Amino acid sequence: MRKFIFISPIIVFFCIIFIFLYLLITKSDPSELPSALINQKAPKFETLSLLSEKNFLYEKEFNHDLKIVNFFSSWCIPCSAEHKYIDLLSKEKGIKIIGINYKDDPKKALQWLDNLGNPYSDVAIDSNGDIAINWGVYGIPETFIVNYNNIIQYRLAGPITKKNYEAFYQQIIKNK
Repeated sequence: MRKFIFISPIIVFFCIIFIFLYLLITKSDPSELPSALINQKAPKFETLSLLSEKNFLYEKEFNHDLKIVNFFSSWCIPCSAEHKYIDLLSKEKGIKIIGINYKDDPKKALQWLDNLGNPYSDVAIDSNGDIAINWGVYGIPETFIVNYNNIIQYRLAGPITKKNYEAFYQQIIKNK
């Protein structure tokens, strides 16, 4: 019995080490959050356009193009860091980028776009967060790839960065 009491903490220690090493070695990305909307129709919504102060027309913006839908805010620091990559994507042919301005002051959002540049074809205002809830957004920034039939193909939780830009771009190419 004494021998078991002496050996059991060592066995537990090695089991914990083994578990940590296994989790470290596996290539699962804890930042990838599953989305129930993958391979589903993009949720329709009605709101105002930030750019024109008219109605944002879902039918006009969500037509038969490949779309990148980017949830952002002027107060979001990672959104500012990601903006240059969104701008880079906007210069690609055949890619339409739609912005969803999440819980933001419209004047500040317009100023933010004036300072950083506007890569969006249009920007929908999500003043109370309902659009984000319907799209299953956990936090901003989040970016979706929506195909020609308005089916959500991919979701990136968090900012597009130098580290993940190429992988995100490959997702776009895969869905073109």
